[in-house]
Parts: sequence; C-alpha cells; structure tokens
Amino acid sequence: MNSILKISVLLYFFLLNGGQNNASNSLVLEKVPLVFKGKVTAIKDGDTFKVLYNGSERTVRLLHIDCPEKKQAFGTKAKQFAANLCFGKIVTVKTEGKADRYKRILGEIILPNGTNVNKELVKNGLAWHFKKYSKDAAYAKLEIQARKNRVGLWADKLPIAPWEFRKIKK
Repeated sequence: MNSILKISVLLYFFLLNGGQNNASNSLVLEKVPLVFKGKVTAIKDGDTFKVLYNGSERTVRLLHIDCPEKKQAFGTKAKQFAANLCFGKIVTVKTEGKADRYKRILGEIILPNGTNVNKELVKNGLAWHFKKYSKDAAYAKLEIQARKNRVGLWADKLPIAPWEFRKIKK
C-alpha cells in the first residue's frame, strides 16, 4: 500500500509538470487570460515590464518590438519613455497565449486611453520592429516612418540593432 501511495505522488508531480522535468512555457500562461488588466510596477528595460495581476507580479515582454539594451545608445531613453507612459498605471495586457524561453508573458500593453505602448516605442524611434518574430505590417510601417523622420535612435548614422549588440557582447 505504501508503494502505491509513492507511485501516485510521483505520477501526480509528473502530470503537474506536463511530463517534463522543466515547466513548459504554456504552464506560465495557464494562470492568466489572453487579455488582462494589471498595474505596471516596474520597467526592467524598454521592452520588459512587471505587471501586478491577481496579487502577483508577472513579467511581460513586449511583442513585435526590440528596444536597445540598457548599455546601448537609447537604451536608457527607451526605458524612461516607457516609464513615463505607464509606470504605476492600470493597463490592459493583450497576449497571444505565449511565453518566451525566459517564461515572460509576450504581449502588447494598452494604456487606459487606448494608446499601444509597443507601437509608441517604435513610432518614437526607441525600438525596432522585431521582424524575426513579427510580421505585423503596422509595426513595419511605424519603423519606416521613424527611420524616414530620423526620430530617436534613427538620428544615429549607424544604429546597432539590439540583437546585433547582444551578439557583439557575447
């Protein structure tokens, strides 16, 4: 009887983890709906926020964009711009039900007035449209316009994309 209990407990934990040693990305999002409201409690960098939802902080990585890294030109400006837009505010987070490899919720952040923070960062030249992971034409158009107007990071003669900057640092 004791061995049956042990097997039951092991089976329970195996099933709880989806049959894997590490929790899968989908487990992170089972606890949050596709659209939810929460308070922005921290801006880690231009494209990664902490949002308080149902009593716990969730890390949200902004979809469709990639902001300069903290130690990169315009990295601090992107973070400050994002903080000015939404720190301390109740926002709507729209997800596609996915998380990245760091278990961050992937989503768009919408302010109470309807402003899309992700798009504002691109529009103001503080983020690239992350074409590797996004085919959204609206973001492509915003980046083209920011480049044309030489706004934000596009004022630099040779701006370095964050994914290239990360490669150089390695």
